[in-house]
Amino acid sequence: MKKAIFLLIAVAFAGIYTANAQGGGGGNFQRRTPEEQLKAVKEKLGDLKLTPDQTTKSDSAFMKYFRTRDKVFEEMRAGGGQIDRDAMREKNQKLTTDRDDELKKIFDEAQFKKWKDEIEPSLRPQRGGGGGGGNRN
Repeated sequence: MKKAIFLLIAVAFAGIYTANAQGGGGGNFQRRTPEEQLKAVKEKLGDLKLTPDQTTKSDSAFMKYFRTRDKVFEEMRAGGGQIDRDAMREKNQKLTTDRDDELKKIFDEAQFKKWKDEIEPSLRPQRGGGGGGGNRN
């Protein structure tokens, strides 16, 4: 009897641990505010050794990008139903291109190259789940 209770408790804790590790099973994902997103970018931009003028201008460019992207996302969600991922990807690519065109005017060539090659990729959300390729042998 004690073994059965112990096993039941162990299974319950394992279920709670797994749910917490996966973010509660889904729908609890909280998007970061544009200010929080800017803070994350600024932490990574230290390597670029920006001047105060470059910092002010790049902060403005990033805030414009984050706010516009969030607005587009909310508009697409407000339509109800499923979000058209292809349309969202297209809009996001345009916003990214516009942001990068603005950053090219702010950063020098080496700074922009470092932004695109090193910093920007490090800011992308990492997908969990070990690749999810379906080969679970």
